[in-house]
Amino acid sequence: MKLSISKSNLLKGVQIVSKAVSNKTTMSILECILIDARGDSIRLVANDMDLGIETFVEGTIIEKGVIAIECKVFSEIVRKLPDSMIHINSDDSLKFVITCENSVFNIMGRNWEEFTDLPSVDRMDGIEISQFALKEVIRQTIFSIMENDTNKIMGGEFFEINDNCLRVVSLDGHRISIRKIYMKNSYGYKKCIVPGKSLNDLIKIIGGEADKDVIIYITDKFIVFEFDNTVFVSRLIEGEYFKIDQMLSTDYETKFTINKKEFLDCIDRATLLVKEGDKKPVIISVNDGFLELKINSVVGSMNESIDIRKEGKDIMIGFNPKFLIDALRVIDEEEVDLYMVNPKSPCFIRDEEQNYIYLILPVNFTAAS
Repeated sequence: MKLSISKSNLLKGVQIVSKAVSNKTTMSILECILIDARGDSIRLVANDMDLGIETFVEGTIIEKGVIAIECKVFSEIVRKLPDSMIHINSDDSLKFVITCENSVFNIMGRNWEEFTDLPSVDRMDGIEISQFALKEVIRQTIFSIMENDTNKIMGGEFFEINDNCLRVVSLDGHRISIRKIYMKNSYGYKKCIVPGKSLNDLIKIIGGEADKDVIIYITDKFIVFEFDNTVFVSRLIEGEYFKIDQMLSTDYETKFTINKKEFLDCIDRATLLVKEGDKKPVIISVNDGFLELKINSVVGSMNESIDIRKEGKDIMIGFNPKFLIDALRVIDEEEVDLYMVNPKSPCFIRDEEQNYIYLILPVNFTAAS
């Protein structure tokens, strides 16, 4: 195999597929990427058996061939080479030569036949959505998945497609995040649970342009995202998702509207008095015309008031400040509405159309303060 590729093209391609390279494995072949130039284009592939990515890079194929190469070493070499043309040469002995200007690297490749290529997935009934919309809907929900492995279902996001609406849901036992977006076309009902790790990797490599689309294919075991010159295949989480609609309510005793930036900045200031690992809540008192936020910790105390518009009863309620910050940061509106029933019931942050809903459980501030 003989190839000539610009550093920028090769580095971009390697960085894309490297998201699917396994870091913790006893199978060394899973630490490799495949460089496949047997056809008319240069194809890079990585597959850790749960996530597989292929992308095509522009370059010149002088001699066709295919080889597997250890990703970490190869990507570091490419990253540190001069911004010039990179020439790749390999032969049947699996010797892999990388030349760029005056630099020459000789490393050993692996037999490509040991490499497991992407799974064959039936690509029927594709769902089209803009890259921007998909990236945003994941960004605005991904923070509330459970980050450990104690509950696999909570470690994923629920994708539900109904007609022209995509609803994405995540939860971790203390909060729920829901976003709805509407697509150009209508589709039959589909649902699946996508691993949070896969979605975190996806939003790192997807461009996010509003005028470019992603095509999504969903099967029983896999979800496929096709965009630009890249195919991203993730294994799905098996099982039934939680009955989210039963956890939601439109009842409230207190509603208030507040400037989002002022509220977010106030909570952010309060967290300056919270040591890492400390679980001190912020205590919010909602009164006619203003909200008062307090925090008490071993470092010190703070209180601040913000103007609001209130409907219903006064209330005093406590929250984990991180949960409020996470939700408020991803809401784009200038003002937000919060709905509460009592100090022990969930708080809802939502818009009138319910295109976003953030449910946050309160904490017992009497015991915690």
